Amino acid sequence: MTKTTNSNAPRAGALAALIGTERKSGGRGRIARGFLSIALLAGATAGVLAFRSRGADVPLAFQTEKAARGTLNVNVSATGNLQPTNKVDLGSELSGLVESVLVDENDRVAAGQVVARLDVSRLRDAITRSQASLASAEARQRQAEATLAESTANLSRLHEVSKLSGGKVPSKAELETGEATLLRSQAEVASAKSTVNESKAALNSDEINLSKASIRSPIAGIVLARKVEPGQTVAASLQVATLFTIAEDLREMELEVAVDEADVGKVRDGQRATFTVDAYPNRRYTAEVTRVAFGSTTTNNVVTYTTTLKVKNEDLSLRPGMTATAEIACLRRENALLVPNAALRFTPPTASASQSRGFAGGLIPGPPREDADARQRRAKNEPQQVWVVRDGRPVAIPIVTGETDGRVTEVTSGGLKDGASVITDAARSAK
Repeated sequence: MTKTTNSNAPRAGALAALIGTERKSGGRGRIARGFLSIALLAGATAGVLAFRSRGADVPLAFQTEKAARGTLNVNVSATGNLQPTNKVDLGSELSGLVESVLVDENDRVAAGQVVARLDVSRLRDAITRSQASLASAEARQRQAEATLAESTANLSRLHEVSKLSGGKVPSKAELETGEATLLRSQAEVASAKSTVNESKAALNSDEINLSKASIRSPIAGIVLARKVEPGQTVAASLQVATLFTIAEDLREMELEVAVDEADVGKVRDGQRATFTVDAYPNRRYTAEVTRVAFGSTTTNNVVTYTTTLKVKNEDLSLRPGMTATAEIACLRRENALLVPNAALRFTPPTASASQSRGFAGGLIPGPPREDADARQRRAKNEPQQVWVVRDGRPVAIPIVTGETDGRVTEVTSGGLKDGASVITDAARSAK
């Protein structure tokens, strides 16, 4: 009897044993990894809390600046454009062909000077027709006056005959006819006079139109713009076309700036100002506020008020349309006690925020918290305060503030002394 041996059986048993071992070790590995993760998280938490606890014990390092007396200048900044004090857009009341243009840009003109002329041939023809109409009307007036004189004489003769005949002749009808004829003659004379006056008015209008064909400058100044050429046709309509722009003497100009609504309460007539233009960035010009508009202008939801400043331009370096940035001197205080604005914003840091935010919140850095006393003072609208260092600790000093220039603020009253060092910032000192 032959015995057959299966050589694959030992290998199958070894493989099954290996698989069983891996399954068992895999379960224990997952459990071990879980415990390891919990241990690492607990260690990290303890480290953060320990770090934060140590941070709370680190002393503060204060940054200070001295409160000192000085001059406070409060200025309002605004931007605008330069304009002539008086500018005229000159056009033509008549339609017609431009015959000649007598001036060019930058030319100086006198008041009443002819700057351009229109073709006047049609206007002269209109004057001739008006003159003929007037002569005809005057002739009709003389004819009506002659008829009136005849009617008057005829009626007088009838009355004389009636008087001599004792009223027998002429008849009553003849007298009434004579009186009616006289009335008609008087009406014809009145009508003829009206026609004469009408003809005179028409002639006068034509003569005025002829004079307006010569376009004259209404002011003495400088031609800023010329928008017409010889041979161009001018069409007069409801909106007169601008042919020339003439500015009065540019040695005096106006600067119109837009003042923000937050600053307009500080600006008054008569205040001094300085401004610069891009053409001369290193030169400062002087000006004076002459008018602050009550009407507002809103642009992109920003409310501004147009403020006009008078500008001297003796050397004619400034030109209309230039953009200028002005600084209006609204207030000047001498020997004022001044503190930096950073000192007014400073509040000492409080205890760690993690104490109130719980375990999870302590792991995540939060925003700096405002001091509770500061919140209460702001809610009650109480006087402001600054902080000084005494015995290594911040101490609050109540003050009453006045004007500010955006960098320093005037202290009008309170317990702050000249030369005191006020806290502007604080940070934890490094060990």
